[in-house]
Amino acid sequence: MSDRPPARAKERPAAAEAPLGIICGSGAFPIAVATAVSARGRKVVLFPIRGFADPAVERYPHHWIHLGAFGRLIRLIGEAGCREVVLVGGLIRPRLTQLRFDLTTLWMLPRLAKLYRGGDDRLLSGIASYFEGYGVEVRGAHEVAPELVIPEGVAGAVRPGRQDEEDIHFGLELIRALGPFDVGQAVAVAGRRVIAIEAAEGTGAMLARIAELRRSGRLKLPARTGVLVKAPKPGQDRRIDLPAIGPETIAEAAAAGLAGIAVEAGGTLIADPHGLTRAADQAGLFLIGVGAPGKAGG
Repeated sequence: MSDRPPARAKERPAAAEAPLGIICGSGAFPIAVATAVSARGRKVVLFPIRGFADPAVERYPHHWIHLGAFGRLIRLIGEAGCREVVLVGGLIRPRLTQLRFDLTTLWMLPRLAKLYRGGDDRLLSGIASYFEGYGVEVRGAHEVAPELVIPEGVAGAVRPGRQDEEDIHFGLELIRALGPFDVGQAVAVAGRRVIAIEAAEGTGAMLARIAELRRSGRLKLPARTGVLVKAPKPGQDRRIDLPAIGPETIAEAAAAGLAGIAVEAGGTLIADPHGLTRAADQAGLFLIGVGAPGKAGG
């Protein structure tokens, strides 16, 4: 009997040498990750989700998928030779009735229903475990494209003042305290006063709420007061659903009358770092990456 390993095992490339699968939600981040990974010489295969992903993803090798067709997705990932996948982009949590089930997903349904009875962290971590059960490793966007993560320090020409720095620290501690309740990844603080906490509505809607409170006179603050603070929740699986900001976040924070934006350095995605800095400067807002509470320099 030969000691030679089976041909399949011998020919299977190392995970980092195989094409990277990118499961695409909405927004610019799937394309940004694909571009960054491709620039390193690694092949990518995109799996855009119908109803969410931007058609611009079709510039890369791709297979459109329906939300809920997990069996087909796993088959396509295998046929593409991918051993690692990244889940990136926006995705509104659907109702179970909105999912297009295939036989594999139907088999998973009892466990999937249990995952739905909890917060987003529980749901997304559970979905990641399904991939791993089929031999597919889930990687974080920050791991495969570290240039898309904001570094520590001030980005741009505007710097936070002393009160802003106090509000930033207060906001980070608030996110840390809310973590066990799986609340959102963003808060707005002004003068150590909590003026908004992100929940299911998302950061943009939270900022729009602040703008409306200002317009209606229910929130009386001087112009350019307060800070938007975004950071991953403590204990969050950082491979999935890292907080992200883009030019629209800058515009929404400016419309809400805030002084600037602070995000956790190394824990927040930005699709276009240079463009984001320019947008912050043009809006007169500061943009800063800060260390997490309890870390050196934080």
